[in-house]
Amino acid sequence: MEQEYYQENLLIVDDEIEVGKVITELLSGLGFNADSESSGKNAFQEIKKGKYTFLITDINMPELSGIELIKMIKEENPDISIIAMTGYEKNYTYIDVVNAGANDFIIKPFKIDELEAKIKRILIERHIKDELARLSITDNLTGLFNQRHFYNKLNKEADRAKRQEHPLSLILLDLDKFKDYNDKYGHLAGDKVLIKSGKIILSNIRENVDTAFRYGGDEFVIILVEADEKIALNTSERLKRGFEKSGLVTASVGFATYSKEMKINDLIAAADKNLYKEKK
Repeated sequence: MEQEYYQENLLIVDDEIEVGKVITELLSGLGFNADSESSGKNAFQEIKKGKYTFLITDINMPELSGIELIKMIKEENPDISIIAMTGYEKNYTYIDVVNAGANDFIIKPFKIDELEAKIKRILIERHIKDELARLSITDNLTGLFNQRHFYNKLNKEADRAKRQEHPLSLILLDLDKFKDYNDKYGHLAGDKVLIKSGKIILSNIRENVDTAFRYGGDEFVIILVEADEKIALNTSERLKRGFEKSGLVTASVGFATYSKEMKINDLIAAADKNLYKEKK
């Protein structure tokens, strides 16, 4: 875990150039990827490039103060972690910096181990938050995304497809005679089939392009981005062959391709209708 923490890209901002350099060198010595800037404006431009995941900024700076910088950066990148630092303890409170968007506050002068401890705590909290968010959208049996996340993702992809005029397709997949399999071999065996089904689906769609979900029970759904009817058909056939080769169960598949006049429910209903036709 600690090695993962040290993969963070930190930007140190302090108008006292030597102070910024010292902090940067000390953090680099601990294994962090750290750079420094002496200007809030320059720091903001660097943050906009998307490289940095953590900001440590002085508050009292000319032109653009640390508080203003924090607010601007949080609007640009809400997920970035931030520590504010100042030598003027009486001028700012913890509430001031938190309200601006910072995660923590440190008073100069400080020891590097104090700063390191604050960074680590923030990273641990971020990791826990990310893990809870991941679990909230994941089906705990198959490891695929769940139905709740499906609707959010489909809405976003439909908006993007409409805006960028890219094709979008949807596949509904249903295991054949799964109830009979459950009745014959038991629910534990059935769960193993569902887990295997998730793996079969993932191995037959485009990695980091298409997204698979467990829709409920023995039903699955796949969002195919930038995919027309031909790609949807090829993917459907590949999925069916994958299940046939497994020797466990076969699967029926129905797909539909999005058009601008469609609502999300229309797209799902069209795919479901085609699935029903195949099962007959």
